[in-house]
Amino acid sequence: MSSPRCGVQDAWGQRVSRHRRKKRYAHTGEKWHKRHLTYRIMNGPRNLSPSQVHVAVKTAFQLWSNVSGLIFQELQHGPADIRLAFFEGEHNDGTGNAFDGPGGTLAHAFFPFRGEAHFDMSERWTLNGLKGHNLFLVTAHEIGHTLGLVHSPVRHALMSPYYKKMGSNTLLSWDDITAVQQLYGKPPGDSVQPLGGRALRWTMQDWQIFQDSKGGSLTPHYCQGYFDAITTDEDGTVLVFQGSRFWTVSNGSVSAPLPLQMRWPQLSLAIEAAAFSPLDSKLYFFKGRRIWRYSRSDLDPGFPMKSSDLGLPNHPDCAFFYHPLGHMVLFRGSRYYVLNLESLSVEPYYPRALRDWKGLPRGLNGALTRPDGKLYFFKEQQYWRFDPEKVRITAAGRWTESLPWVGCHTTPSLQGNDIL
Repeated sequence: MSSPRCGVQDAWGQRVSRHRRKKRYAHTGEKWHKRHLTYRIMNGPRNLSPSQVHVAVKTAFQLWSNVSGLIFQELQHGPADIRLAFFEGEHNDGTGNAFDGPGGTLAHAFFPFRGEAHFDMSERWTLNGLKGHNLFLVTAHEIGHTLGLVHSPVRHALMSPYYKKMGSNTLLSWDDITAVQQLYGKPPGDSVQPLGGRALRWTMQDWQIFQDSKGGSLTPHYCQGYFDAITTDEDGTVLVFQGSRFWTVSNGSVSAPLPLQMRWPQLSLAIEAAAFSPLDSKLYFFKGRRIWRYSRSDLDPGFPMKSSDLGLPNHPDCAFFYHPLGHMVLFRGSRYYVLNLESLSVEPYYPRALRDWKGLPRGLNGALTRPDGKLYFFKEQQYWRFDPEKVRITAAGRWTESLPWVGCHTTPSLQGNDIL
């Protein structure tokens, strides 16, 4: 029985064995003559919800924008550059493009400028790849065709005629990346962020679990007591980050886990700190030696920047906007730094000793300011509430039990240990 493959003909004129190697013809020469492309999901398969299809398709487009100069925008109505639709059998593409039922050809697409990708409705589509065909991977492959990429003879390339499985390695090979960059250039700042299969597989599995458990009491993974960072966005929604995923929490209601780079293109996975600034309505992310700044979902020009260029340390523990100072504060080990967001430089006479913040431990993994002005600091399963007016800790406890706005509050009777 033949392996499922793409219905697009191979560039060398015939379908070839997976084990046969040919010279690489990276692309057709046809390409879009713009960098901002729109797409629209026309319909979806029977066994996946619209939200599942949305996350699979958006993440598939993100896979390509992370390594190229392209920007993709989803449209709900009207004409779009790229349209994705599900059909059965003959669907007015000619008999040669008719779908053949379960197995065999899963999908096909057209090069610019037709901008269409068609998927076999009769297949069993999934997000985790355990029973059926991974919609994310197949969509990512077909998007490559709509951008002008042909099939690759490189065995492990995403653009191989035969669909690859979701392994732990980076999904785009050097061949895929070179091909798309020949057509559309590199991303801003040459910040290439290829996505790994393991992280994306976790994300897709989380979405599958979320859909299968609707109506149940399943709590987010971070409620087990650990997350990478926490902050709010411009709308006051709490954002919780863990690995390749993030959750939104609003009025105690938690979203499904979402791919980090679906909302913030080119952002590195497993960030170390995040903070929202009400001064400029921007989100700041920190990891390793770099800083990212976003206006909603758009990476600001000139970013990511090196932490050292701003006088900041590498690998910060946490970051937050501190209203009494009107600046951003970062903790690192036994010291803290105050960052002037207008000059993007550390304020004079900093860093200072962390003991200025009496009662706070080292190694915090998150901090944010609530609407009442109180600061909340997190370390593993513990939290500390800091009152800027009293300049001291006023409450502490287990955040999974005591803070319903974090999204894990399953026992309303449990409260934090209020000090004053």
